Amino acid sequence: MPKQKPNKSVRKRFLATKTGKVRRNKAYRRHLLSGRSRKRKRNLRRHALVSAGERRTYLRLLGEG
Repeated sequence: MPKQKPNKSVRKRFLATKTGKVRRNKAYRRHLLSGRSRKRKRNLRRHALVSAGERRTYLRLLGEG
């Protein structure tokens, strides 16, 4: 059976860590930032992890799972 190709759009947005977790960027960081506090914008810079229930799906799409 041939290998499954990784999904290119998912590859641009998500990253598989070495421990098998999936890292993603947070939402609400694109526009209308003037109404948000510095603290909130600073916390949006950090990466977040995909929930455990969806991890397997994204790993498959990344070609890791």
